Parts: sequence; structure tokens; C-alpha cells
Amino acid sequence: MFAELLAHPGVEETVTLGTSVGFLAFHGGSLEQGTDVIATEAAHRSGASLYTVVQPPGFRWHIPSKLVDPAASPALASFLDHVDVAIAIHGFGRPTMFTTLLAGGGNRLLATHVADHVRRHLPDYEVLDALDAIPVELRGQHPDNPVNRPRHGGVQLELPPRVRGLGPFWADHDWQAEPRTPHTEALVTALAAAAATWSSTAAGPTTG
Repeated sequence: MFAELLAHPGVEETVTLGTSVGFLAFHGGSLEQGTDVIATEAAHRSGASLYTVVQPPGFRWHIPSKLVDPAASPALASFLDHVDVAIAIHGFGRPTMFTTLLAGGGNRLLATHVADHVRRHLPDYEVLDALDAIPVELRGQHPDNPVNRPRHGGVQLELPPRVRGLGPFWADHDWQAEPRTPHTEALVTALAAAAATWSSTAAGPTTG
């Protein structure tokens, strides 16, 4: 299934190998809008590794994370072999969670590290990093989920539309993002800082 998506006209797969921290956005483009842009900019600022799959306008094929198989993608396989930990950027939308971010994934120490950085930069948002507070289907715990495949696992960060620069909030404010809304810019800054201050030995955060 994943191989079919990658072969579809207009779907773009990219990989850049940087530090041992990696950003993933494999539901990017028109599917979970803004996720690939956020991951790409955070990776660029921090020197982190990056893997994205971007779907073209008007095309929305959702493949469950557990079916995003590195056996079907040499690029993804090389990314997962290179990094120690990963931060997967996803989008979700629920009426009661317009200002809620969810930090799931198997590496709970990294989840707390990322969540703490995001809280400092986005004080008007709630960041949930306790698994029992996150809806089961959004916890990112399946072992075949790419975010859990690196040597030390990773964190799955679910973003509501508002922090991705989407939805009526920004329309009501007549905001013309150049190139990003203030909330998205703050999120990118937080993620870049989280990646840059995570120990290269994957033992935990540095003192920076």
C-alpha cells in the first residue's frame, strides 16, 4: 500500500540525513496540511535529519502509520537507520481540541522534552504528554509506526489546525501568513530547539 502511494503521480518523497535526531512528516501536502512545512523548517534550523512524503493538491490518501513500511522505501529505511530518535509531525482535528497538541510515541522522555519546549513557546496552547490523557487512536504506540522504529524510538506530535496556520481563527484575524502565522513560527522555533538540545547519545536532553 505504501509503495503504491509513493508511485502515485505527484507524490514527492524526500530524505535529508543530518544529526541523529530526525523529523518525519509522511502525511504531508494536501493530507495533513502544514506538517511537512513545519518538519522541514524545524529540521533546517536544527540540522536534524528529515523524511517527508508530500501529496499533491486535491489528493488525500491516508495510510495508517503502522503501514508506512521502510521495506517499501529505501529513503525511509536509510532515514530510520541513520537516526537515534524521531519526531513525527501529524495533523488532527477535533472540535474540543483547537488549542491542544498531543505528544505520543514510544520515547516518553523525548515526548516530555519536546512538550516542555512547545509549552514555553506556545503558552496559550495545552500540550498533553501523559499517555492516558491522549485518545487511544492518537497515541502512536504501535511498534511498526515509523516513529517507533529508530534505535531509541520517538515522539508522535499531533497538531490541531490552528497551530498549523489553518482554520477560521486565522480567517477571522485576516492574517496573511508571510510565510507562517505567529503560532506556527513559535512551534517551529520550539521544535528546532528541542531537536538541537537532545543529546546525540540519545540518553536524554542536554543542559542547553
